[in-house]
Amino acid sequence: MDTIFNSYDNAEHKARKAYELYEDGKVSQALTQLDDALAINPANSSWHFDRALALDSMNRFAEAIREYEQALETDPADVEILTCLAVDYTRTGFYDKAVEIFEQAQQIDSMYEPCYCNRIITYTEMEKHELAEEMFYTAQQLDPDCALCFYNIGNSLFIRGEFKKAINCWQKTAELESTHPQINYRIAQACLADGDIEKARQYFLAELRQDPGNTDVIADFAILHLESGEIEAAKEKFNRILEFDPESAVAHFYLGEIAFNIGDLEQAELYYKAAMDFDGSLLGPRFRLAQCALACNDFSKADSYLTAEMRLGPENAESLIALASAFLELNKIDQAGQCLLRTTDYDFSNASAYYYLGICCAIRERYEDAAEFFQHTLEIDPDYTNATRDLAAAYYRLKKFDDATRIINNHTPDADDSEFYKNLARKIRVKKFTWRFRILFDSIVNRFRRS
Repeated sequence: MDTIFNSYDNAEHKARKAYELYEDGKVSQALTQLDDALAINPANSSWHFDRALALDSMNRFAEAIREYEQALETDPADVEILTCLAVDYTRTGFYDKAVEIFEQAQQIDSMYEPCYCNRIITYTEMEKHELAEEMFYTAQQLDPDCALCFYNIGNSLFIRGEFKKAINCWQKTAELESTHPQINYRIAQACLADGDIEKARQYFLAELRQDPGNTDVIADFAILHLESGEIEAAKEKFNRILEFDPESAVAHFYLGEIAFNIGDLEQAELYYKAAMDFDGSLLGPRFRLAQCALACNDFSKADSYLTAEMRLGPENAESLIALASAFLELNKIDQAGQCLLRTTDYDFSNASAYYYLGICCAIRERYEDAAEFFQHTLEIDPDYTNATRDLAAAYYRLKKFDDATRIINNHTPDADDSEFYKNLARKIRVKKFTWRFRILFDSIVNRFRRS
């Protein structure tokens, strides 16, 4: 009997030790102590809960879920455990399951504010923003000074492009909890998205004063410098990132961008290759290396890099169109077409995608299809001057001279295109005259044959 009590005492001691280690940031050692405690008493709900919290701090959410579920076997009505479990289901993408668990916690204790507050993020991830707002206002009735509520609804507003409202919510979070993780960073991002560059700078600096080694913040601040034309300031920050993390693919890539844009292709290639080596899934380095190869007329290498970039599966319309344009430069029409069709899957109203699809068809002398794509481009963007010009050219190829002439007469060309339109109008007049002459000649011949 004494042995059993001693054993349980030992388990309690290990659990207390685990708590101390966890508080000191020694999470791995805390887990070891909890494992030993649970080996003695596997039915202790609070230890499973503590172990789940430790796993959460290490981003091992799937394992944490199993621990929360084990804790619930002993204490199925614990709303705190239920809410933590629902949060981890949200983190792992099981949104319906998360909502189900949140609702279960709500049924047990409808006054438990965290089950509403944390559900804001779940509905935000599900793009059910009205329900996210409903959770926010319900939580506010229970705790009007919950910093996390304002932070969570700020995320929903940011995603919807309501940047000023997001800023207001996050500023409220900072007012209620000045130490909220990365709150100044989030406000800086919202200010940047809203076009308030100077305010974004202030919040980036505020975040870096609190956390000077945060490379994500430094990188975003450096990109702000780049977009503002402050090249040296950007370069300094990307090099600072490399001091903290010499294998930062992002820092190497953007240093490559700086070298590329000043024409130092040799140095740019070194940076791009380093970025590619440190992060094989990073989009961009291969495309830039292809451009470097094109500049050196190494078409085989350019094709290889472009194909490798395409295999990574970029989902950004701008990147896909840039890829398509490079493939067109190599006369790789099929690959260009694949990039453009993929673009329309992600952004069906992208005028440039349809324009370049028209170019692909025109290269293959499929002028009917080309004309349709150019027309659709102009339906999306009536001011797309290249599409207007090339639609006129496609009509000319299709011998639809009246349609081509209508475009020429109704369009005021840019200075760069004026000569093109003059030449096209001249060709149309020649073609029309030739056809009229041919028709007249044929009618004379036929009359002669009948006589």
